[in-house]
Amino acid sequence: MQLEALTVRPITQHEIEHYNNLMQAHHYLGASPPIGETLRYIALYQQQWVALISFSSAALKCAARDRWIGWSYRHQFDRLSLVTNNSRFLILPQWHFPNLASRTLSLCQKRLPSDWMTHFHHPLLLLETFVDPARFQGTLYKAANWKLLGLTQGFSRQAKVYQANSSPKMIFVYALQRNAHQLLSKPKLHPHYQYGTPKLMLTADQMKTLPEFFMDIADPRRAQGRRHRLSTILAISTGAILCGRVGFKAIAQWAQSLSQDARARFNCSYKNGHYNVPSLSSIRNVLIKISPDDLDETLRLWSARYAMDDDSLAIDGKTMCNAIDSEGKQTHIMSAIGHQSLACYAQKKSENCA
Repeated sequence: MQLEALTVRPITQHEIEHYNNLMQAHHYLGASPPIGETLRYIALYQQQWVALISFSSAALKCAARDRWIGWSYRHQFDRLSLVTNNSRFLILPQWHFPNLASRTLSLCQKRLPSDWMTHFHHPLLLLETFVDPARFQGTLYKAANWKLLGLTQGFSRQAKVYQANSSPKMIFVYALQRNAHQLLSKPKLHPHYQYGTPKLMLTADQMKTLPEFFMDIADPRRAQGRRHRLSTILAISTGAILCGRVGFKAIAQWAQSLSQDARARFNCSYKNGHYNVPSLSSIRNVLIKISPDDLDETLRLWSARYAMDDDSLAIDGKTMCNAIDSEGKQTHIMSAIGHQSLACYAQKKSENCA
C-alpha cells in the first residue's frame, strides 16, 4: 500500500448513515451521536474507505487536562470551544496496514483547523483524546507526539450526571500550534480566539448562595398559584445571564438544561421524585414585575462576595441607543467588570457624560 496516495476528507450529508453503520459494526464503542460541534472524516485509498475518524466537543471536565493547561474554572468553560476531542478512530478490518493509522491521523491534524473554521467559524488550539488502557496502549498517539497527561478519575457523564465507571482512561493532548498552551492559560484571551459572548460556569457554591441573596425581595406576584419560590426564579435567571444567555426564552432553555443536582442547589420545587424548574411564562412574569432597584442591590451584594476572584477590573462605557430623556439627552452607562469572573460589580447611569 502506498501511503502517499491516502487522502482524508469530511463526510458528506448522504454518507452519514453508511459511516454510522460501519462505526457501529466495527468499533468497540459503536457509533457516537454528534456531541456538540462534530466533524467526521473518512480516509480513502483509490476511492475506497479505509478509516473513519471523528472529532467532537471537548470533555466538559478533565482534571489532568485542566491542571496541565492551568486555566481557572471560569476560563475553562469559556475556552472549551478551542479544544476538540478525537472521539472515534477506526481502521476498517481489511485495511490494517503498517503506518496507515499514523498517516490518517497526521492528515486530519493538518486540515482540521481550516475545516473547523469553515464549519464552525472559530479556531482550534488543542486536540484531546481518551484511550482505554484495558484495550490499547496509546501507541498511535505516542508516535504522533501527543502528550500523555495521566489518567481520568474514572467518571463518565451520562444524562447530565457523573457516574463512576470501572475503567479510567489515558488522557492525550496535541497542540495545533506551539503557543496553544500559553494562549489557553492567559488571564485575558486574545480577541482572535474569542467566540460568541463571554461565558461563565457557576460553581456549586455559587448556585447555592444565589437564592439566599434574593430572600428579602418582596414578591410582586399574587399568593395564589405560586409554584416556584421568587428567590429560585431570580437566582436561575441571574445564573443564566451570567452564563451568557440573553432574553426570556434563552433563560428558560438554560433552566431546562440544568441537572437534578443543579436544580436542588437553586432550591427548585420537588415533586414526584424530580426537581422542577420554572417555565418561560413564570420567568417572564417575575422579571417584568420585580423592582429593578431591589434586584440591582442584591446582585451587587452577591458580586461583592466573589470580588476576591478578580485580579483587576475593566471599565466599560456604552451609549444606550434610543434612550433619550425629556431634554433630548442620551443615556450613558458606565460598568465595572471583573476580568476573571466577568461579574458586573457596579453600573452608573448618566445623561451628562462627555
